[in-house]
Amino acid sequence: MTVISAIRGARDLLPGDLPRWRRAERAAERCFALYGYGEIRTPVLERAELFARQLGEHTELVEKQMYLFADGDGGDTLALRPEATVPTVRAALQSGMHRNLPARLWYRGAMFRRERPQRGRYRQFWQIGAEILGAQSPSADAEQILLTARLWRELGVDGRLRLAVNNLGDGEERARHREKLREHFRANAAEMGEDAARAETNPLRLLESRDAKTAAVARDAPKLSDELGDASRKHSDAVCESLTRAGVAFSQDETLVRGLDYYNLTVFEWSLAGDDRRQNALCGGGRYDGLSQQIGGPPMPGCGFALGLDRLVDLLAEPPRETPDCFLTLTEECAREFAGELAEHCRDAGLTVWRHIGGGNLARQLKKADAAGAKTALIIGSREAAARRVTIKRMSDGDQREAEFAKAPAQIKAAIAGDGVRDGDGDGGNNNDDSVN
Repeated sequence: MTVISAIRGARDLLPGDLPRWRRAERAAERCFALYGYGEIRTPVLERAELFARQLGEHTELVEKQMYLFADGDGGDTLALRPEATVPTVRAALQSGMHRNLPARLWYRGAMFRRERPQRGRYRQFWQIGAEILGAQSPSADAEQILLTARLWRELGVDGRLRLAVNNLGDGEERARHREKLREHFRANAAEMGEDAARAETNPLRLLESRDAKTAAVARDAPKLSDELGDASRKHSDAVCESLTRAGVAFSQDETLVRGLDYYNLTVFEWSLAGDDRRQNALCGGGRYDGLSQQIGGPPMPGCGFALGLDRLVDLLAEPPRETPDCFLTLTEECAREFAGELAEHCRDAGLTVWRHIGGGNLARQLKKADAAGAKTALIIGSREAAARRVTIKRMSDGDQREAEFAKAPAQIKAAIAGDGVRDGDGDGGNNNDDSVN
C-alpha cells in the first residue's frame, strides 16, 4: 500500500527544522515587546466576503488563489485566510477595540493561497505581522519600518536585504492615475501580449509585471507621483525623513504597488539584495486608512506589515544542535523505577534529561549518550538504586563521581562546569575507585 503523502505545496516542519523557526519567532516577539505590541490570534476560517472586496475583486489572489468552500448546504462561503491584516481589523472592530485607540497588534500563523509551489513559496505558508490601528501620523509608518530593520539586525540578515518605499496617494489621486494607466496600456495593447487584458481590471499591477514586453510598456507609463497633492507628499516626506535620520537605507520605487486594493499613501517592501527573481520579497506592508470602513466599521486609519517566515528562516544559519545535560542509562532493569524518579528530580532543578529507551549493554548506551552530545551520563544499576545514589560520568573526559539522590542535581551541574568537588569528599581529586568504563 502506498503511503499517503502531504499535499503539494504543504510541508512538514520536523524537529531538526524548528530551532531556526523558534529563533526567528523569539526575535520577533522581543522586537514587538520593545514597541508595545500585543499578540492577537484570529481564526484560520473567515467568511469569503471579508476578503473579496477588501483585497480587490480583480486581484489574482481573490480570483485564483483563495481556498473557498461552502459551509454545508446553503451555508456561507468560507475561505482559508490568505492574509491576516483584514481579519485583524475585523477582530478589532468586533471586539470593540476601536473604541480605545491607538492599538498595536501583532500576529503569527498559517496562511493559505493556491499558488504554484516553489522554494520559499508554499500553499500553506507562515507569516508574522503587525498592525497599528487608529494612528494617522507618518510616525506610525516609520515606526513599523524601523521595527523590521531592528529585527533584521538582531537576526544578522540586515546586510542581505534592501528596502524600497513608495507613496500611493489617496483614493482620488489613485483613481486619476488608474484611468491614465488604462489609457496608456490600451494604446499599447498590441505590444503586451496576454497582459493586455489586465489593463481594464487592475492596471496598477502591470507596473510590477516581470514580463519583458509589459515591463517595457510600463517604463513609459504615467507616474503616480505626478498626481500626488500636497498632503500626500508631506506624509511621504515625513516618513522618508524619519528613515534617513535613523540611518535606514532605502530607495524610492514607483513600480512598488503591493497589489492589494486597500493600500494608500506609504507602501514598503524588504527584498533580497542582489536577487532579481520575481519571488524575492521577504516582508512588505503599508498604510490602509480606508479598510475599516470597507468592512463596515467607523473610520479608523491603520498601517501594518507581514513577513514570510518560510523565506526568513532560509536566511538564518543553522544553530548549534540541541543537546541534553544528562543521558540516563540503566545497567539493570530493576533500577528503572528509581531512574525515573531521579530523572524528574533533575528536571525539577532545570536540567535536561534524555532517557535511553531500547535496551543494550552499558557500552552501547554510552555510545548513544555520546552521539546525542550529552554533557553527562547518569549510570544507574541495582547498587545505585538500593543506595539511592547515581554515578555521574562527564562525557568530555570520562571523569566520574557518585552523588546521593538529594545532591545529584548540584553534582551534575558541578561536573558540567568542570568543578572537581564531589559528594562527601570535597578534595577535588579523581574518585575512580568504582569507576564504570
